[in-house]
Amino acid sequence: MLLQNKVALITGGSRGIGAIIASRFAKEGAFVIVNYLQNSTAAEALVKQIRADGGKALAYQSDIRNPEKVDKMIEEILNNLGKIDILVNNALTYFKFNPKTRKMSWETDWTDYQAQLAGGLKAAVNLSHLVVPGMKQQFSGRIINMSSNLVASPIIPYHDYIVAKAALQAWTKTMAKELGAFGIQVNAISPGLTYPTASSIETHNDIREDIISNTPTGRLTTPNDIAGTALFLASDLSSNITGQNITVDGGLTMNF
Repeated sequence: MLLQNKVALITGGSRGIGAIIASRFAKEGAFVIVNYLQNSTAAEALVKQIRADGGKALAYQSDIRNPEKVDKMIEEILNNLGKIDILVNNALTYFKFNPKTRKMSWETDWTDYQAQLAGGLKAAVNLSHLVVPGMKQQFSGRIINMSSNLVASPIIPYHDYIVAKAALQAWTKTMAKELGAFGIQVNAISPGLTYPTASSIETHNDIREDIISNTPTGRLTTPNDIAGTALFLASDLSSNITGQNITVDGGLTMNF
């Protein structure tokens, strides 16, 4: 098993991409903490399924935008499990990928940007402040940040969302530069339009078909595609890889 005896914390883990990552990690031997904000039913159902499949998991409700809430969550995890080996910053402030109802640049307020930055970058910073010391002490750790291919190619300019993801990518690089000396690898994953998820369900069929027609693999990205990449970055298969952004969009965006 690729993650045997590892403890993994997945934020926004109750559904969508986060839930598939949690399931995949558990199958590879990790003890998975499924962080969620509101959907306790989905989180508990996921944990129940993981345990039924022979894995180890627990659900933990916490608003990771709130430093005090994060402090309490991490303290309880460390008291119960002793460590956190893998942190997947998957949570975000809810966003609808609907190009026909999106805000134009002159309609996007600073509060819109703040909301997305809080759900992505601020939450990741809150968690890293508490997770990194333990990773440094054990001289190993993996931090995986969920970004977007829209940063490289904003084919639909979702202004607040893209700016927040760009900030998260920059933070990935600066953290990787500093933490590599302590055995901690920090990387990002940039999915293309991922279907089905709650956010992408409102993307109209004509937009999906246009993306598919311009994608070399001829299909949209799935949560399983993202989970496989996350597993690679979380495991020893990715040893000595840090500060990288892996785009998973079927070749729609090509980076060299």
